[in-house]
Amino acid sequence: MGRLFGTDGVRGVANADLTAELALGLSVAAAHVLAEAGTFEGHRPVAVVGRDPRASGEFLEAAVVAGLASAGVDVLRVGVLPTPAVAYLTGSLGADLGVMLSASHNPMPDNGIKFFARGGHKLADELEDRIERTYRAHSSGEPWERPTGAGVGRVTVYDEGFDNYVAHLVGVLPNRLDGLKIVIDGAHGAAARVSPEAFARAGADVVTLGTDPDGLNINDGCGSTHLGLLRAAVVEHGADLGVAHDGDADRCLAVDREGNEIDGDQILAVLALGMREAATLRKNTVVATVMSNLGFKLAMERAGIELVRTAVGDRYVLEEMKAHGFALGGEQSGHVIVLDHATTGDGTLTGLMLAARVAATGRPLAELAGVMERLPQILINVPDVDRSRVATSPELTAAVTEAERELGASGRVLLRPSGTEPLVRVMVEAADIEQARAVAGRLADAVKSALG
Repeated sequence: MGRLFGTDGVRGVANADLTAELALGLSVAAAHVLAEAGTFEGHRPVAVVGRDPRASGEFLEAAVVAGLASAGVDVLRVGVLPTPAVAYLTGSLGADLGVMLSASHNPMPDNGIKFFARGGHKLADELEDRIERTYRAHSSGEPWERPTGAGVGRVTVYDEGFDNYVAHLVGVLPNRLDGLKIVIDGAHGAAARVSPEAFARAGADVVTLGTDPDGLNINDGCGSTHLGLLRAAVVEHGADLGVAHDGDADRCLAVDREGNEIDGDQILAVLALGMREAATLRKNTVVATVMSNLGFKLAMERAGIELVRTAVGDRYVLEEMKAHGFALGGEQSGHVIVLDHATTGDGTLTGLMLAARVAATGRPLAELAGVMERLPQILINVPDVDRSRVATSPELTAAVTEAERELGASGRVLLRPSGTEPLVRVMVEAADIEQARAVAGRLADAVKSALG
C-alpha cells in the first residue's frame, strides 16, 4: 500500500479512496501522535476544523470532529473557510492542531485532509509518517486508549472565524484599494464569501463570479484553472483587474484590464519589487521553484534581487523561507507566501497585495507585470518510462548537454520525474517558441529511448 500523505495532505475520491472511516481514524491518530510528542502537555488540547463547500466535506467534517473529540480534543468548527484561514486561526487562537478538508483545485468528487501544527504551519513529514503508522496499526486491530466522562472533547461552532480572518487580511494591507474596480472569481469554493468581503472592506468596487457554491459546482468551469469567464468579465465591466482563486483559496492568478493572464511568476515579480521598495523583502531575496519561468529569473537579476529555487511544491518553498528567514516566495501556479502575514499560500491575501500595489503606484497591472517577459515554455509528459534513472542515464545526460549548448543563456532545460506517475516531465524554455518545441521534442524522444 502506498503512502497516504502526499505533498499536500491526504487526497482521493471522497467516499471511495477518502472514506469517513479513514478521516475518523487519521484524526484519532493525529491526536495520539501529537499527545505523545508533548504538544498537548499541561493543557486541554484544542483543534480548529474547517472545510471547502464540497458536498463530501459535510460527512468528512463530521468524521474528523468525531475522531478528535473521541480522543479528548476540544474542537472549534469554523465551517467553510479557505485553507489559509484555518492556518491563520490555528495560530491566532493558540490551537494545538488545525484540520482543513479540501482537494484544492481538484474536481468536486475529490476531497482531502490537511493537518496544521500549532502556529498554523504544515506538519513535518516525520509527524505525518508517525500519524500514518499509528493509523495503520490501529486499523488492523490494536485498541485505542479512549478518554471517558469529562475527558472527551467538546465541540463548539466558532462563527467569529470569518470576521477575524477578513479583519486580519485587511489590516495587513499597506494601503487601501479605493478607486479600483476588481472582478473576483471565487471558484464556487472556500473564498466565495471571504474574498469579496475583504476586497470590499479594503475599498474596492467588487464584481463577483463563482461565489454561489452549492456543494457540487466547485472549480466547475471557473476559478484559477478556468480563466475564460474572468477574462470576459474584466473586459465587460471595464475593471482594473481580476483575481481568481482555486477551491480552497490558497492560490491566486490575475487578469489585467485587457483580459491577459498574470501568472504566479509575474505576481511574485510585482510583489518583490514593491516589498523591496517598502524595505520588507528580507535579505533582498525571493524564493521560487525550479518550474518558475526563466523570464522571472532574468527580471530579478535586472532588479538586483536574489532568487533561490526549490523543488516543485509550495511546502518546499515554505521550508526554504523558514530556514533562512526569507519573506516572499511562491509558484507559477499562484501559490504565493508572504511569510510576515501568512504561514501558507493565501490567494485572497495575494490578490489584495497585488491590487494594493496597483492602487499605490497608480500604474495599470499590465505595466507592473511587464517587469518580466514570460519566455515560451514547452512541457511534454513522457509516460511509461523508468523515472528513477533520469539522473543516471549517460544517453540522457548527453542529450541534455547538447540541448543546453544549443539554447545557451537564453534558454533552459529541466527533466523532472513525476512524484506519483511512471512518467518524466520535459520542460524547455527558449526565446523562440519554435526552438523550444523542437528541443523539447528531441529531448522527449531521448527520454523514451533511454528510459523506455
